[in-house]
Amino acid sequence: MKTAIIGLDQIGANLSRSLALAGESILIADRDHRKSRAFALQCNGRAHAVGVSEAIRRADIVIPCIHFAAIPQWIERYREELRGKIVVDPSNPIAPDGQGGVMKILPDDESAGQILAALMPPGTKLVKAFASIRPESMHAAANRWPDPAVLFYAADDLAAGDAVAYLIALSGFVPLCVGGIDQSIRIEAFGDLNESGALGKLVSYWEGRALLRASPRYSRASAVKAVREVKEVKEVKEGKPF
Repeated sequence: MKTAIIGLDQIGANLSRSLALAGESILIADRDHRKSRAFALQCNGRAHAVGVSEAIRRADIVIPCIHFAAIPQWIERYREELRGKIVVDPSNPIAPDGQGGVMKILPDDESAGQILAALMPPGTKLVKAFASIRPESMHAAANRWPDPAVLFYAADDLAAGDAVAYLIALSGFVPLCVGGIDQSIRIEAFGDLNESGALGKLVSYWEGRALLRASPRYSRASAVKAVREVKEVKEVKEGKPF
């Protein structure tokens, strides 16, 4: 599957660099075309700078690394191009609080993942991922071994979730599914599974499993999927296909 990363601020740049260094061929796009072309030169020929519309059309997986408040308008603008794609939402619904920190810009019981999933065109599958860790950790904590850090994700569609889990593993983390998109709130800013939220740190695979088992929504299906994810990460590290 071909992946397109839209936006090259901290999250987009770190993710693009991680995937390119892992050998993944990606498309990158930014509203500043000179920025995307210059960035592509840093990625060993694995990143190809194109316009936003072209990136979406050519990709199977689209990752808009832009501010949450701008994503609804972005979805509307590229609605036709997004049909049938897997869209990854790495956003956190936050803004400066005026006191040197950040605040959530949604009601406490609402998540960016659920809001954006409802806006997707028919046939488009949303996966919430790359939101549970700080942007700087995307680079600093990647490829810890032999105790890699977990990156949580949420997906309603199993195949879409598996495709994104593969990208998470390539980027240097262990993918761990928390459930459907209705669980997005747990991995977003201030959530109980977010590095900057109640969790307060990165966790290992076994720590992540223990946190999920303690959840009332944990199920046998979740356990089976978690075991499968560990096998897939091992295969990625050994250079094998899923």
